[in-house]
Amino acid sequence: MNPPAASPTWFGHPRGLVFLFLTEMWEKFSFYGMRALQVYYMTKQLGFPQGKASLIYGGYAAAVYLTPIAGAVIADRWLGRRRAVLIGGATMALGHFLMAWEPAFFVAMAVIAVGNGLFLPSLPSQVGLLYKADDPRRESAFSVYYLGVNLGAFLAPLVCGTLGEVYGWHYGFGAAGVGMCLGLVIYCAGSRHLPADRPARELSADAAAAGGWGGRVGLLVCVALAVVLFRSAYEQSGNTLALWLDASADRHAGSFLIPATWFQSLNPMMVFLLTPFVIARWNRQGRRDAGPAPDLRRMGLGALGSGLAFAALAGVIASGAAHWGWVVLFFVVFTLAELYILPVGLALFARSAPPGYGATAVAAWFLAAFAGNLLSGWVGTWWASFSPAGFFLAMAGVAALSASLLGLLWWRRSAVRPESAVGSALA
Repeated sequence: MNPPAASPTWFGHPRGLVFLFLTEMWEKFSFYGMRALQVYYMTKQLGFPQGKASLIYGGYAAAVYLTPIAGAVIADRWLGRRRAVLIGGATMALGHFLMAWEPAFFVAMAVIAVGNGLFLPSLPSQVGLLYKADDPRRESAFSVYYLGVNLGAFLAPLVCGTLGEVYGWHYGFGAAGVGMCLGLVIYCAGSRHLPADRPARELSADAAAAGGWGGRVGLLVCVALAVVLFRSAYEQSGNTLALWLDASADRHAGSFLIPATWFQSLNPMMVFLLTPFVIARWNRQGRRDAGPAPDLRRMGLGALGSGLAFAALAGVIASGAAHWGWVVLFFVVFTLAELYILPVGLALFARSAPPGYGATAVAAWFLAAFAGNLLSGWVGTWWASFSPAGFFLAMAGVAALSASLLGLLWWRRSAVRPESAVGSALA
């Protein structure tokens, strides 16, 4: 489905992208706002032991990346993207409000996970449909969308976390629910600028239309494996890196000791600051190149950049110069590398979907995120067996291995099928 030929624009992109951006920002505000309070609420308010709280937290984190598989099938085959977003978002809002009632804690988490299953794959799968297939802006659109993810993630702990800790947990959870409702209002307000769902009679032909998709599946599976490796190192920024920051880094700014948790806001803040420059560069490249942007090459560079950031951090630690300023520089390089792989990978999966399977393809991308996050927990257990410098050097090696796999995929696709629908995107 192509967008209208004379679609009005804001900031050089279709207006629909702005509404998708804001909807996603508020959804992530609600999601990360609840998550910022979840463990503290269980241990301080509900009296759960730390081990039990960690298991519940981990199970919930896994569930929110698994439910989109079923939700995507329901959205693609029956509900359509729009109704899936509305039903999923309303269900999530209900779950956030239920969190304010202590006896409903587990029910509330289950409700949020179910709603997320419908919402998560259905919203980003609409981004690519705002553009014609040969529109060079299509590539940078997913980076703009990813900016909304991180803006919501940046604001959520500051607002929901502060309300929860200072005024009461239920105020924090309530703010998360209000954020989700605001996202739905914005989505409805911009509905006329968004791609329409196709009639049900057209969906019946999707199985036949997807017959030639088999060749792309192998590529996407290999990309997913590389992303799993990348995320196992990438997710250490909130795990073992946070432990090192708290225990060993020099966090003094004069007489003031910078709280270790503040450094967790650096990544989403850098996404917000660096994304415009990355998009501007890609737009210039898009005007010069005849085909789509080189996705796999960018992703390989992103994984390699992440490895270089970890290697540099290991060198700083080994030299004994572990000042917090080096941590800021680490996050600059680390986040720039992230922008070259995660939003680009999402775009690749969304664009490679056959007609009627957009949400399913996006759900497959999030399944790779689930596997990578799960693997990162096991990789984090290596921390006790290494020195900090040795551990981060090992993470550099894991990221480099991911970069090598992505580089090999790019070389094979560009050499064997340089002009194919997917291969030209990788040249």
